Amino acid sequence: MAIKDLHEHPFDEGTITKLEIFESYAKEWLPTFVMSCPNKELWIFDFFSGPGRDVIGVAGSPIRLLQQVKEQSGNIFNQKCKIHLCLNEYEKSKYDAMHSCCEDFIKDEKELTRLNNHYLFLHYCNCDFAELFPKTISIIAAHPSLVFFDQNGMKFLADKYLLDLEKLSQTDFLYFLSSSYFVRFGKTRAFQTNLSIDISKIRENPYKYVHKSILEQLKCRLPEYSDLKLYPFTIKKGANIYGIIFGAKHPRAVDKFLKTAWDKNNINGEANFDIDDDLGKVQLSLFDGKLPNKIERFQNELQEKLIQGVLQTNKDVYDFTLECGHVSAHASDKIKQMKKEGLINYSERSPLVNYEQVYKKNRIITFQIIKK
Repeated sequence: MAIKDLHEHPFDEGTITKLEIFESYAKEWLPTFVMSCPNKELWIFDFFSGPGRDVIGVAGSPIRLLQQVKEQSGNIFNQKCKIHLCLNEYEKSKYDAMHSCCEDFIKDEKELTRLNNHYLFLHYCNCDFAELFPKTISIIAAHPSLVFFDQNGMKFLADKYLLDLEKLSQTDFLYFLSSSYFVRFGKTRAFQTNLSIDISKIRENPYKYVHKSILEQLKCRLPEYSDLKLYPFTIKKGANIYGIIFGAKHPRAVDKFLKTAWDKNNINGEANFDIDDDLGKVQLSLFDGKLPNKIERFQNELQEKLIQGVLQTNKDVYDFTLECGHVSAHASDKIKQMKKEGLINYSERSPLVNYEQVYKKNRIITFQIIKK
């Protein structure tokens, strides 16, 4: 199967969406670790960097990463935190373009010029990913790391990459998949050799859910008691479905990705389009009344679990909120509404359903049920 060269034309809307999510998450990730890891090393791996910019000059992932390093230059100097960027591109012409593009960008930005070779270290690689990844896994394991994968075709879908990352405790990753390929070529030997996916299960759901279906199967490959959390973001490009898989173990990382995703689409937080047709649910159903959208469905389930006592504390609610792929505001708004309606009560002025209160300050409160 031929692999499409994504860099022959200007980035399309779907590619821009992917790059914006990558950059937005890096913007959240970088200051968090810079401020919490003084005198330490942070690593960012972009294993499929491309040429640095598209044919009309729009920034690709390497330049977007450098831009975020620039934004944090003051904090990096103050914290004496070393930032390592590993930028890999296999095709030699694109590697040369990426190398020149990054070096020119650094020269043009005084903040990066000051950082370079003191607190900013660029590691340019012109390698096959399958050979490079085993050489870097020990570095990824030893330091707080952010890893970008960008699959184009089928070669880099093997289970072993996901399972290698599952073993790590301080690594966040974003993995871009050409999800439509599974429907078209998933039964071929080439696909099944790299990553065996049950295509019949994928086809049980509408085509637009192919990315979510793949993610659910990947979750089943994880060890039974794994702490790794996986979340999808589906990207529609014309008739094709692509998507990002985000993975992390730490709740703070999950929180930041979900905020990034919901900022990108405040309807569902998981796609660059109205994947569940929630906008149409503002219309009244003749027999059922108004159909709940994704946020309302979550809030209804949250209320039921609170009333039943399944969830009792702000930590229970916060963990449940992340598990469901929602941001803390969705839970807090519902709990405040329940208090106003006389269903529950709590001792603090707010429900304290957020990372800062639950995990950083360890402020745990119990919700009292007033009316069932």
